[in-house]
Amino acid sequence: MVVDQVDEILAQWARERPDLDASPMGVVGRICRLSPLLVEAQSAVFRELGLDFASFDVLATLRRSGSPYELTPGELATSMMVTPGAVTQRLARLEEQSLIARRHDDPDRRKVTVALTPRGRALIDRAVPAHLENEHHILAEFSSAELATFAGLLRRLLHAYEGRR
Repeated sequence: MVVDQVDEILAQWARERPDLDASPMGVVGRICRLSPLLVEAQSAVFRELGLDFASFDVLATLRRSGSPYELTPGELATSMMVTPGAVTQRLARLEEQSLIARRHDDPDRRKVTVALTPRGRALIDRAVPAHLENEHHILAEFSSAELATFAGLLRRLLHAYEGRR
């Protein structure tokens, strides 16, 4: 068995406070440690393409929405699991780069539609394969069956936690 820093922390708690069940730290501690490492690994790929995580998220969400590759800011926020304010900030940067276009769809200009431009679609169509290749590389140590089990357990944890909030 491979021992990591979280194992050392658990052993210290077992020694110092044997009356406590510190086993949740084995899962939560590793998830917390992995999160910034995974974000950095993803960010490295995005930087090579002139993107950041937030920009990738918007472009990928529009692309996976299907033709005509357009959504309202509210639909984007829901699909990306962020606040509408976060979407607004992201859209301004992408519009400046001509990767998306915003269109006002009613006379009083309250309804806005966000669409991928041809330049934005070309960029995201290059970025997604590079992103997936990177994620396959990150997870290369695991079999397909292990990954399916892992994804299922994480899904269950996420569902349970979100349900408590």
